Amino acid sequence: MSDPSRPRASLRTAVVWEVLRDALDRRVKATGRPVLDVLDTGGGSGNFAVPLARLGHHVTVVDPSPNALFALERRAAEEGVDDRVRGVQGDAHGLFDVAERGGYDAVLCHGVLEYVDDPAEGVRNAVAALRPEGVLSLLAAGLGGAVLARALAGHFTEARQALGDPDGRWGAGDPVPRRFTAEQLTALVESAGLTVGAVHGVRVFADLVPGVLVDTEPGALDALLKLEAAAAELPAFHSVATQLHVLGETRGTQGTDVT
Repeated sequence: MSDPSRPRASLRTAVVWEVLRDALDRRVKATGRPVLDVLDTGGGSGNFAVPLARLGHHVTVVDPSPNALFALERRAAEEGVDDRVRGVQGDAHGLFDVAERGGYDAVLCHGVLEYVDDPAEGVRNAVAALRPEGVLSLLAAGLGGAVLARALAGHFTEARQALGDPDGRWGAGDPVPRRFTAEQLTALVESAGLTVGAVHGVRVFADLVPGVLVDTEPGALDALLKLEAAAAELPAFHSVATQLHVLGETRGTQGTDVT
C-alpha cells in the first residue's frame, strides 16, 4: 500500500505529506498539545491516516467503503497504531452523522470533491468539522494535468473535450467525474470561510516520466522528487499538475504559527 513516508510511494504523495506534516507541527506548537485530533474524510485504507497516527496523532477516518475500512483496520493493527486510528462508514454529505462538528484540529479532504454531488457542500462540511483554530488539507484532481496527459497519449480530441467540459471530463469513459483548476479550489476554500495558506501542484512530472526510468536510472527517483518539490509551489506549474493541493487555515490560525 502507498505510504507517504516511503520514498517510492512519495512520488505521488511527497508534496502533500510535507505540507501537511509542517502544518500539523505548527498546530502542535501553537496549541501546546503534542497529540492532535485529525479527521480524514475519504481516507480509505489509511494512506495518510496510519502515518499520521505513527506521529502520535488521533485520526478518525470516514469512508463509504466497508472494504477500505477493513483494510484500514488491518493496516493500523499491523503498524501498531490501532489505538489511535478509528474508521467509520460515512461520506462527506452526511459527515456529522458519524463525525463531531467542530471537533478536529485538522481535516483531510483528499480525493473527495471529484465524486460528491456538491463540492461546495463537501468543503463547507469539512470546514465545519474544524475547531476554531485548525487547518484543512484539500487534494483534488487537476484539469490541466488530464488535458496534458490525453494530448501526450495522442488522444487530441479527448484532450480538447476535457479542456472545454464544465467538469473537465474527456469523455463518457472518463473514470473521474470532476476536475478542478487551482482558482476553483481556492474559491471553494475561501467561500467556506478559510484563508488559503498555500497552493501546490502535485504530480507535475511524475505521471509523465516512464516508470522504468525512475526504477532503473541511478539517482532518478531522488532527482525527480526534488524537481517535483521545486515546481510544486510555482503557479506556472499548477495548470499542468495531475492533482492540486490547497491548505486552508481558519482565521484564528493567522499569526499564531510563529517559530
